[in-house]
Amino acid sequence: MPEKTLIKDIMVTNVAAATLPGSRDEVLSILKDKKVSGVPVIKDNRVVGIVSRSNLLSNPEEEQIALLMTRDPIKVKPEDNIKKAAQYLIDYGFRRLPVVDDDGKLEGMITVADIVASMASLQLDDPISKYLGRRGIGPVWCETPLPLVARNMELAHIKAVPVLNSELDLVGIISDRDIISASVIEDSLEMSDMSAGSDDDEWTWESMRDTLSIYYSVSRIKVPDVPVKEVMVTDLVKASSNMSVSECALKMKRNRVDQVPVVDANGVFIGLLRDRYLMKALINS
Repeated sequence: MPEKTLIKDIMVTNVAAATLPGSRDEVLSILKDKKVSGVPVIKDNRVVGIVSRSNLLSNPEEEQIALLMTRDPIKVKPEDNIKKAAQYLIDYGFRRLPVVDDDGKLEGMITVADIVASMASLQLDDPISKYLGRRGIGPVWCETPLPLVARNMELAHIKAVPVLNSELDLVGIISDRDIISASVIEDSLEMSDMSAGSDDDEWTWESMRDTLSIYYSVSRIKVPDVPVKEVMVTDLVKASSNMSVSECALKMKRNRVDQVPVVDANGVFIGLLRDRYLMKALINS
């Protein structure tokens, strides 16, 4: 029963963390190597922040972890019930929470995926159609440039979108994980001109002003300018609209996916079910 399931029963304890001071490259390496969506940030053995894929995509030119991270994240204790963690994740839109002891030391992490995986054995019989979200930017065309899709996802605060072809068939899903995996760090040299003259100086002619050119290096995350079809996931795990919550949770757990396209009895795509929406069934149980 969910009332008896504690966070310590399902949390991940082997957690890769970044430390302050640190660089974006350190975080990007962890995200790609460990295939996780966020990294806790540690200072003096205490959790002081979290850096997620969204933080990186929203601040492509920032390199310092201290300026990228979400500070003072909401934390939970190992002895808390999973419903408490689920409620926090739903209310604040996070995908992960650090689990700490009484001194703030990192004990583990609990994610939306961990909670949904635990729901597979709870006999939650509601049909998933009841929890199918209607928010988002909707499907995108498979030929849409990836940077445009990434920007739209960022503005809409969406982690994944379905992809359709010209015949309106569902052909893939693109997530922020796929975008980060395809992105590279691009270094460039930029210039800033600083004039020694002033517009208020009547003795200074425009053509005679002393100009100081400052060159500086800029490093940014670059999303490749390719069609979304070159990066999207095409091996889709689908669910029927009348599937139960626990059945769907089991399917997501076995296939290790964060969202599933939902189809009707005729196989027509009707929506994308995200794991965070499924957690509402746990809160209602």
